Amino acid sequence: MHLTHLDCPRCGREHDAGVPQNLCECGSPLLARYDLAVAARVVEPERFGLRPADLWRYRELLPVADQKCVTTLGEGWTPMLRAPSYGARIGVEDLLVKDEGLNPTGSFKARGAAVGVSRARELGIRRIAMPTNGNAGAAWATYAARAGMGATIAMPLDAPRICRRECVAAGADLRLVDGLISDAGRQIAALVEAAAGTVFDAGTLREPYRLEGKKTMGYEIVEQLGWQVPDVIVYPTGGGVGLIGIHKALGELRELGWVQDKLPRLVAVQSTGCAPIVRAFAAGESRARAWADAHTTAFGINVPAPLGDELILSALRATAGTAIAVDDAEILADLRDFAAQEGLLVCPEGAACLTATRRLRAGGWIRAGERVVVLNTGAGIKYPETIDVTGVPVLPS
Repeated sequence: MHLTHLDCPRCGREHDAGVPQNLCECGSPLLARYDLAVAARVVEPERFGLRPADLWRYRELLPVADQKCVTTLGEGWTPMLRAPSYGARIGVEDLLVKDEGLNPTGSFKARGAAVGVSRARELGIRRIAMPTNGNAGAAWATYAARAGMGATIAMPLDAPRICRRECVAAGADLRLVDGLISDAGRQIAALVEAAAGTVFDAGTLREPYRLEGKKTMGYEIVEQLGWQVPDVIVYPTGGGVGLIGIHKALGELRELGWVQDKLPRLVAVQSTGCAPIVRAFAAGESRARAWADAHTTAFGINVPAPLGDELILSALRATAGTAIAVDDAEILADLRDFAAQEGLLVCPEGAACLTATRRLRAGGWIRAGERVVVLNTGAGIKYPETIDVTGVPVLPS
């Protein structure tokens, strides 16, 4: 482990990585930094293929020093699947889907939970608390249980029901909130303040290490492509930790000297019912204003005021990327079409990325012959309501 410190991307202040940290005093999330020059001398990318097929294969570039604190359920190293039929239909012949639904707890959130809980355990934290739109809470509750830690999870009442059941099964203290994730966040903030240092706020980007777990998606994409980068990476963006993490990973890979290609163009996909990043990007703004009356079928991206807005917008502009909003009817139609053509039932957030890819290719932003990687961030079977089965014939016995 070559973690050296935490730094603030907004004001530049350095913070001690050896103690629990939340936001910088200026209000910005903190980023973990490593001695990459030393890391490049002690590990070569060819060695990763000799290691177990999980995200801990990149241990030198992760923030956990004590291997006894590593809390794992085998997360990471998810498949990259070709989608030739759907790709040909929309004019993207080299279309790949990184299927995060095969992670423990059924989503990419297991990556952030594994690394975040492991680092919290190493720093002596005994109970975490967080708001969630569903999958993150399920993942953190599960990994906290495996680590012997307590967890308090606040979740909107409209979140997928399976996620609340996962939290309860893991023994978490679950609080349901009649509102949005922002309302759940206020409940957690009040709880953490009242706990006077006995409960740690592990909300999105409020601690620095969830991002480190998510960045391993970027490492895996590049390794699975033979240490080459794709032309475009399309990502469903709510809190945006995965997009920020992938961008961070790509920067680290370049600094390590393991890739020399230009960075992929990153695409942030949101719903027309909740698109603060798309609005800010189109207006050329560096911050996103809160979205009023947020709603979407793709519940995981229903985040009206993402804390990482500056980092998301910066990543898009640094890679000549873009942001696009798609509507729920298109999302559900592409979800069904993709399942019928490719045999993979994606989550609504993953389907939103398929819709975005189709539209960006039709508009010429994605060019012919480009390699495009779409992130399916969760298992489609966790969202049974996305498939309408009314009208299916019932046969007599």
